[in-house]
Amino acid sequence: MKFATIKGWGKCLPPAVLTNDDISTFLDTNDEWIVSRTGMKERRVSHVHVSDLSYVACVRALAAAGVNAEEVDLIIFGSCTADEVVPNTASRIQLLLGIKTAASFDLNTACTSGMYALSVASAMIKTGAVRTALVIGAEVISVAQDWTDRNVAVLFGDGAAAFVLQGTEEQEGLLADELGCYADSRDILRANGYGLRYIDGQNILGTIWWDFLGQEIFKKAVMGMCEASAGAIAQAGLSTDQIDLVVPHQANLRIIEAVVKRLGVSGRVFLNIHKYGNMSAATTPVALVEAIEEGHVKPGMHILLPAFGGGLTYSAHIIRWGERVTPVHIADIELPPCEKSALEMVREHMSRPRAGGPF
Repeated sequence: MKFATIKGWGKCLPPAVLTNDDISTFLDTNDEWIVSRTGMKERRVSHVHVSDLSYVACVRALAAAGVNAEEVDLIIFGSCTADEVVPNTASRIQLLLGIKTAASFDLNTACTSGMYALSVASAMIKTGAVRTALVIGAEVISVAQDWTDRNVAVLFGDGAAAFVLQGTEEQEGLLADELGCYADSRDILRANGYGLRYIDGQNILGTIWWDFLGQEIFKKAVMGMCEASAGAIAQAGLSTDQIDLVVPHQANLRIIEAVVKRLGVSGRVFLNIHKYGNMSAATTPVALVEAIEEGHVKPGMHILLPAFGGGLTYSAHIIRWGERVTPVHIADIELPPCEKSALEMVREHMSRPRAGGPF
């Protein structure tokens, strides 16, 4: 049986850091309140479009894999904050990479988008339809944020990560996945004013406000991540004791702690929620890249990646890591300089009567 293994990995975080103290300058909150309820201390705010973040992450992933961009025949861009709807954002990433004929499309399942994209690309590689795929999880959610809502504004940040996938006969890469959606709970996490449903004759991205029912989200997230994890572990023919590392969606520390306790995987969990908050589709992919970079991922490890997102989608993936944990090459690429602070950019977003682009 052919498997789809991860050959390369890369991330791109915008340099501007928004701290809890920054947020307390325009919301009635403070560092202690935010940390105690979420585990978050900082998040990033992007000065460029999500396709630009994704491009840098892809270049770094291709270098890490030792793969030329011309070899890529599939690009899946997982996100809910695409640059534009038509044409899709994946095609701009393809253009920036100089790839002539790859199949490119966007995938939106909110925070699980990057992980759903991993499932789709892996399945296409296993069928033989695709040889080399770029999988992206990226978000510039600061633009679509309701910065007046304390329950939402403290949670989210911007970022991107990418993986290069190729087929192999070795039993490594994605061994099992479990995907699902509680469609009857789609209204508990909603960005209102975002999409054609709200068209007003001037701008399809109107004033945005969020429905965010925290307690209901908590219950569904824990249930979905735990049930999906149990299903994926069983599908892979493993036991919980054989899971070497858990890299969960970093949406809320309390959610992670509840999932870890229910699954019985304490002491095997990678966390970076304090640095970036919830980057939606980028969250789990960025966390996996950082786990590799920081030496937590070892050859042959079984890694569990549970996630959930608006919809209310959920997923869990079991990856068996290959032999290589260091990049083949390191790309000499950076984002253009950022001339503004994160707080300055947020205040600009807040001053607009309608949400616009990141500029």
